[in-house]
Amino acid sequence: MPKKNKKQTKAGKKAAPQVTMVAENRKARHKYEILDQVECGMMLIGSEVKSMREGKLSLDEAYIRTKDNELWLIGADIAHYNNAGMWNHDPRRPRKLLVHGREFDKFAGRAHERGLTLIPLRVYFNARGIAKCVMGLVKGKKLHDKREAIKKRESDRGLQRAMRRR
Repeated sequence: MPKKNKKQTKAGKKAAPQVTMVAENRKARHKYEILDQVECGMMLIGSEVKSMREGKLSLDEAYIRTKDNELWLIGADIAHYNNAGMWNHDPRRPRKLLVHGREFDKFAGRAHERGLTLIPLRVYFNARGIAKCVMGLVKGKKLHDKREAIKKRESDRGLQRAMRRR
């Protein structure tokens, strides 16, 4: 009897690749106007990866800085992994982000402009199980911009409800 591949469904077809969302910076869409975004890899240690697979990651106060032609994720909180014992990681240590050279030049150059910053928008595991971070180049919204966005969203919802009733 042939061995059954673990990545196949009952019908014998290959299963769709799974993308597992770990964390999303939901406040970023409210606080900032997102100008551009790019996917980048993350350099992590084993206990960090295992903790992230359990969903123990917070991006609330996280931001990205450039240092020596490298991108660093600062302020992201990856909780301790319970089974790591004494080999656990520092929850708030800076983590290196991996991007192509052209992307680094583009984002690092624009991040030094007045009023622009780099923040992590979401972190997930791709289909191959590799941790990825979507980084965004953002500009802070003023209070009136936030109110305007809320009003627009409310009116759009009202229109959608009216269209469904017909």
